[in-house]
Amino acid sequence: MKRLFILFVSLCMVFLASCGGEDKERDENTIKVGATSVPHAEVLEEIEPKLEEEGITLEIELYEEYVLPNDDLANGEIDANYFQHIPHLEQTVEDTGYDITHIGGVHIEPMGVYSMSYQSIDEVPEGTEVILSNSVADHARVLELFNSHGLITLDEDVDVDEATFDDITENPKDLQFSPDYEAAMLPELYETEEDTLVVINTNYAIEAGLDPMEDALFIEEEDSPYVNVLAVKEKDKDDEALNTLLDVLHSEETQDFMLENYDGAVIPVDE
Repeated sequence: MKRLFILFVSLCMVFLASCGGEDKERDENTIKVGATSVPHAEVLEEIEPKLEEEGITLEIELYEEYVLPNDDLANGEIDANYFQHIPHLEQTVEDTGYDITHIGGVHIEPMGVYSMSYQSIDEVPEGTEVILSNSVADHARVLELFNSHGLITLDEDVDVDEATFDDITENPKDLQFSPDYEAAMLPELYETEEDTLVVINTNYAIEAGLDPMEDALFIEEEDSPYVNVLAVKEKDKDDEALNTLLDVLHSEETQDFMLENYDGAVIPVDE
């Protein structure tokens, strides 16, 4: 019953995301940035004083899921968002036609697979359910993670960045993939669903008190290509305040903050 309720909430979030506002003009010295709470909003809070020194007031708008931040960016409710990797942004643009882009990467969050029931890959029995996000942009990423750890084999002729569940050619444990849930709900499913594997985005894992590097059954390597970016509207790509924000996010001081506070679960980049 609880899982049905979580699925219902996920569908409601998608429905609510279809309601947006009109594009709004902003004060050029004030920027409103949408972010999920951990680590994104925490990083933004850390750099607020530095932005004030640059004459920029930062307003942080918190989100608990992955749909509304892009809706609100496209509608002008916020000036930028910082929560998503490039494939998710590209999938959103393809699905919605939104005139949004990104101006640079900030960090990587290696994605992990968690289980309350199994302590090693060898313990995972045949027919185990794999619970994961309903974000299509994450599906190829999850499949490559399972492929790289020998749990499935993907069609060698398919680009791993574009793989779908239909591209699984070997599945020796007959894993049952269930891509039906809002990403924010995954930590709760990890706590409540026995005999499953749950793929949790690292920001939600950290927020739920998990240590990805210690608690994950297996996790992506540090060279994951899924870089979290600062997304903006196309017309704002050259906006001075937003590019100053990116510069501060790329600063050595900010990168040291990420390395010191997240123990390898958040890896800064400066691309």
